[in-house]
Amino acid sequence: MTATDIAWMQQAIDLARQAAELGEVPVGALLVKEGKLLATGFNHPIAGSDPCGHAEIHALRNAAQTLGNYRLPGTTLYVTIEPCTMCVGALIHARVERLVFGAREPRAGAVVSHLQILDQTHYNHRVQWSEGVLGEQCSALISEFFRARRRKPGSPAS
Repeated sequence: MTATDIAWMQQAIDLARQAAELGEVPVGALLVKEGKLLATGFNHPIAGSDPCGHAEIHALRNAAQTLGNYRLPGTTLYVTIEPCTMCVGALIHARVERLVFGAREPRAGAVVSHLQILDQTHYNHRVQWSEGVLGEQCSALISEFFRARRRKPGSPAS
């Protein structure tokens, strides 16, 4: 974990907070190339009526539009939570070089928690990855979001 990774992850956390303000699961992501921010994204599948509206997908789409290319070699994606199967597949197809995520996602994470997709050798592209950058903060953000949701009147847990 480097100071640079921490600084970028802090920005991803800020993006996750934007998602939470919209009532979306607080996940934020950003894509960086050669030390420069290419694109950002945060979860908003509900507001966007988009089942693919994950933070990672928004960041990848925005970067591809900026660069005019669906391939994103030499990039690093920072995301607050371990990506799901869909997002991991998109990272591979986009040729992202590196993934850095904050906290594991025990239900749907596809990097460490389940499937370990990025460790499979049959894909034609390998994404380097690391975890745990500001992991406690990222985990706390998600936990508090769901804790607050359960406390709301009319929620299944209230």
